Amino acid sequence: MRSSISTFGVRILICALCVAATPARSPASSESLARLESEAHNRVAAVPRAPLADDAQIAIDNTDNLETAGHVPNYARVLAVRPGAPAAFAHLFKSVLYAGSVEPEVKMGMGLRIAQLESSPYVAVHLERLLRASSRGRIILDAIRSSNLEPLKPEQSLALSYADWLSPDVNGVSNENFRTVRGYFNDSQIVELTLTVSFFEYFTRLAEGSNLPVEKWIWDSDPAVGEVAYKAPLERIPVITDADMDLISKDNPALREMRSRSTLGLNIANSERAMLWCPDIPEAWWAFGQTIRKSNTLGRDVLLQVSFAVSMANGCRYCTLHQVLGLRKLGVDPVKLVAMRKDDSTLTPRELVAVQFARKLTVTPGSTTDADFQRLSTEFGPTGAFDVLLQTCTFAFMNHFTDVTLMPSEDIAVQTYREVYGKDWTPTPVSISAK
Repeated sequence: MRSSISTFGVRILICALCVAATPARSPASSESLARLESEAHNRVAAVPRAPLADDAQIAIDNTDNLETAGHVPNYARVLAVRPGAPAAFAHLFKSVLYAGSVEPEVKMGMGLRIAQLESSPYVAVHLERLLRASSRGRIILDAIRSSNLEPLKPEQSLALSYADWLSPDVNGVSNENFRTVRGYFNDSQIVELTLTVSFFEYFTRLAEGSNLPVEKWIWDSDPAVGEVAYKAPLERIPVITDADMDLISKDNPALREMRSRSTLGLNIANSERAMLWCPDIPEAWWAFGQTIRKSNTLGRDVLLQVSFAVSMANGCRYCTLHQVLGLRKLGVDPVKLVAMRKDDSTLTPRELVAVQFARKLTVTPGSTTDADFQRLSTEFGPTGAFDVLLQTCTFAFMNHFTDVTLMPSEDIAVQTYREVYGKDWTPTPVSISAK
């Protein structure tokens, strides 16, 4: 497997050896599991900021719902305002954990570490429940609970550390650490690990931005996941060229739709090409994205302002260039784009409400309040407020995938950025208030 993909992997992934950064948050500053569990018990009676569907309004195939024994989790209920979204998200969740060749329990452990770092009691107790269902999971759970990773296999410990490095900072994987990761994982597995981090960056913000109540049944029983048999994915793609994309998309309606919807003048973005090294997860991700976008009520102008703010707050080069390209194609004046790198003075009141919520949810997910969400709802209505929340979650996902690999930006995005700012992208400390 390594020999068939190493050339393309070197071209895309070795770039990460050029980046070293100090994480904004470190594992030492993360929430303890005991504290998150206590908060989770208090969250049973929480009032969600978005409506939750009842059983009569929602139905999910239980096999894609991570064995919840007939229970519908609140993360599915809150997405029910978007037709088809609960099932699509459940399929994405299951694909992230069980597709690919990295042990599912390792990816559950990565998600639990991210829940600690992002102060998300809701996500933490859901992952603890899944980890308790197998002997491998219990070993990983005990290691995380005791803050002692020594009992784990080196590759298991390294995967958890990868989440610790990448979650707080999209540029947080140092040169030395990335070399170590490449010594244990092949290129497809590195993509898989990165997609796992990206997914849980989305999930924690969905949970905390919505103030999801923790389900009472979460502590009643463990899911029947048991001992999972692992096997490598059936499909690996050594080089993702345009010719290969034509062949792949011929019998893949989801991929054909994704290529046809491009609004940036790109056949398919480099980030999407790289994701296809682990095809099951991105296909589920794209299907989920397509599903939730069908019910969007906000225009691209506001949504791109949100994703620009999130990408700037995370210091994500690749996504920032994409958002600048998108905003220019919408006709946003370069003078405004230049000003937006410095402060919020040129934003309309409507844009400012969305951007401030998105930035706060990005920087400190657990600090969002009912008042924050109410300001969104007052400005955009309940559906529009949920649009802003989901867009923020989406770019938490994308930022954490693209910049750890230092994805090469497309020529049109680089050219547009240079035309607007007169120079290439450089990291800029974000001093704009998230309040």
